[in-house]
Amino acid sequence: MDFTHRFGVLTIQHLQNNYRGYYRFLSFMSTVGDPRNIFSIYFPLWFHLSHDVGTKMIWVAVIGDWFNLIFKWILSGDRPYWWVQETHLYQNDSIPHLDQFSITCETGPGSPSGHAMGSSCVWYVMITSTLNIASGVQSSHRFHFLRSFLWTVFWVIQISVCISRVYVATHFPHQVILGLIAGMLVAEVFDHIPSIYNASMKSYLQVNGFLLSFAGCIYLLLKLLDFDPLWSVVKAKKWCENPDWIHLDTTPFACLWRNLGALFGLGQAVNSEMFVQSCKGKNGSKTAFKLMCVAANLTFLQLYELIKMPTHNETLFYILSFCKSASVPFGVVAVIPYSVHLLIRDEERKLS
Repeated sequence: MDFTHRFGVLTIQHLQNNYRGYYRFLSFMSTVGDPRNIFSIYFPLWFHLSHDVGTKMIWVAVIGDWFNLIFKWILSGDRPYWWVQETHLYQNDSIPHLDQFSITCETGPGSPSGHAMGSSCVWYVMITSTLNIASGVQSSHRFHFLRSFLWTVFWVIQISVCISRVYVATHFPHQVILGLIAGMLVAEVFDHIPSIYNASMKSYLQVNGFLLSFAGCIYLLLKLLDFDPLWSVVKAKKWCENPDWIHLDTTPFACLWRNLGALFGLGQAVNSEMFVQSCKGKNGSKTAFKLMCVAANLTFLQLYELIKMPTHNETLFYILSFCKSASVPFGVVAVIPYSVHLLIRDEERKLS
């Protein structure tokens, strides 16, 4: 691994020295790959276009991020910004300099990249779903052109996200490549699990219970082996240039509870009476209803993101992360569509 790490450091230095003018673009692409955007942007846009695609998107994002956590604990990969400070491959006066940025100081282990994995899995879902929809309405020639265009877009976005994560020195190249491949594999597997589209609340609870129990077992096993699963948090706090760049929501447990909350909220929403009356009712297929839901959802979520949770107590932060994450799909799928449904119904009554 020493050769791989040294090659990665040289790659980071090359990017930082020669492509500094592209920082804003690369920072934007890193934001595009942020797994949290799946819940606040991609999911609300897609769910009202296709309930199945939106549902699969949440499942893929949650399970993919959960696998990412398990892999990180098992692989225990270093991140470049602390590895160059602790490796014995360099002399004290020859330690490579790597620039740090406000998005550099991720606190979890580095392998595989969560941004690359989250971005590849959700974009894979969007591309394949678009092609499945288009295959039935496009001519053969147009479909082949569309397929080539969409997969080109996919790879341009994924490569840009991967380069951005390497540029800010939060990942080595091999970590983003591993994340990219793992994300695509998770998304492909869910193409063959149709049961998720009609899963009961009991099924959601059972899956959540399994994810929490398995992650807890891995954590306890590592502790019994005298290995601290949160070792990376200590290194991040030690080697990050600016303490303000250390964010509690990047820790392994924050990611775990955020994902459990999202899956729990989706289970509650799709099995609620509000969802049945609104999205499954007579208004559910109307274009105006869908557009109103999308507009209301995006507005609601942007305002919702302004709510900052207290970080002085980690346990409280994790509990609130679960609740906030659960409320997002519940609001997108049940509460807001039902409110739009009631609004439309009242207007129809007034007109009649």
